[in-house]
Amino acid sequence: MVQWLGCRIIKSLCRHCAAFSFCREVVELAATRLIALHKNKGKSVAACLKSRTDYAKNPDKTNRGELVSSYECSPLTADEEFMLSKRQYELATGRRQKNDVIAYQIRQSFRPGEITGEEANKVGYELAMRFTKGKYAFIVATHTDREHIHNHIIYNSTALDGTRKFRDFFFSALAVQRLSDLICLEHQLSIIEIKPYRERQKRTLYPPKESNRDRLCSVIDNILAEKPKDYEDFLQKLEQQGYEVKRGKYTSVRGARQKRFIRFRTLGAGYSEEELKAVLAGEAEHRPRQKCPTSEQKFQILVDIQAKLAEGKGTGFARWAKQHNLKEMSRTLVFLQENQIGSIEEMQERVDAATARYHELGDSIKASEKRLAEIAVLKAHIINYAKTRPVYDAYRKAGYSKHFLETHRTEITLHKAAKAAFDEANLKTLPKVKELDAEYSKLLTEKKARYPDYRKAKEEMQELLRAQKNIALFFDEEKNPEQTEHSR
Repeated sequence: MVQWLGCRIIKSLCRHCAAFSFCREVVELAATRLIALHKNKGKSVAACLKSRTDYAKNPDKTNRGELVSSYECSPLTADEEFMLSKRQYELATGRRQKNDVIAYQIRQSFRPGEITGEEANKVGYELAMRFTKGKYAFIVATHTDREHIHNHIIYNSTALDGTRKFRDFFFSALAVQRLSDLICLEHQLSIIEIKPYRERQKRTLYPPKESNRDRLCSVIDNILAEKPKDYEDFLQKLEQQGYEVKRGKYTSVRGARQKRFIRFRTLGAGYSEEELKAVLAGEAEHRPRQKCPTSEQKFQILVDIQAKLAEGKGTGFARWAKQHNLKEMSRTLVFLQENQIGSIEEMQERVDAATARYHELGDSIKASEKRLAEIAVLKAHIINYAKTRPVYDAYRKAGYSKHFLETHRTEITLHKAAKAAFDEANLKTLPKVKELDAEYSKLLTEKKARYPDYRKAKEEMQELLRAQKNIALFFDEEKNPEQTEHSR
């Protein structure tokens, strides 16, 4: 199955290599920004509008003005027509402009060599029209003076009918970016692939932060390398490193600018008080703690393209989904090879085994939690029963006096509740509190020890289920190639 699946994926990659290459190239693809144009201090609104529009219409940048288009205004007098709409707004509403935003600009850039100036201007015009919905006048100026062709789209902040202002909502910039990406995909242009946050390249690489516990472990490692004479000498060296040592039943230390003490036994394997003493006595070898890298999700679920198209998604989404499915299916194939899964039947067996293991551990943890809750309640009832028994005996000797009941209602109520709980549990002999404490401690330790296995079993089950679902979706797509080709 793995070999056949790999062949099908490779063929799909070859069939769609042109589209798939877009996902691997990130530099200088279509990018879009929404910028609010503010009134400059000391200048009028008209002067600011003229300055911004003149820069956009610069003949040296727009092929002598040939790459300038407009909607409901003339490129030559766009600033004056914008001002006319603002005056109409003041007359119609009686309100003056409160903020200093006079217009908005959309900057849209394209990958070098992928589009001509005339095509870029048409794409920019379509973006402006669909974003403003034809309610605001705008100009589109395409600049070709740089390696990458880009658009300067300036639209008025006041509507054409003079009754409203453009509302720059919280996600308006994101809406412009998404709309621009959609239009670029419809015109078969490249876009910037949106990566998960963990996969994005950071501009500044900062060293990873070291926790107080990690720092303490490093200090302990260095001190043990110096081979102290005994445990006391080891603690003295810790104090010399600036740590405050609190001796007692459990040794704990606190570094500078730390609020709380840290016990050795909470640092993990190899750092408990007993293990450190064994190392100092030469009975054991110290192994510094190794940080385990955080595991990432190997692959994601494939997108059901036909279902999404039925919901109203466009051709741009279908193209993206096809690229996404190819990449995720390749990762799924690697997962199958690493886990030596060679058939559908073997996959089902692995899924069933992982699911059974996950539920087994989950049921075990739930049973422990249930018993821990029962012990806590039973212990509380036993303590209350013992504390309130003298009061209840006096109440009984008083002939169940109402006056005595009102005086000691709390104690009597607790005693009755404890007795009812014992009767419900059919306890003829009450267990000792020490025995319950020992059982509680044992169950709690066993429960904590099972949690790592439980989390690992959950991850394994989820990965196998994702792989199984991806294989099923991939096979369904292969059964209906005509529908898939039509969606593209």
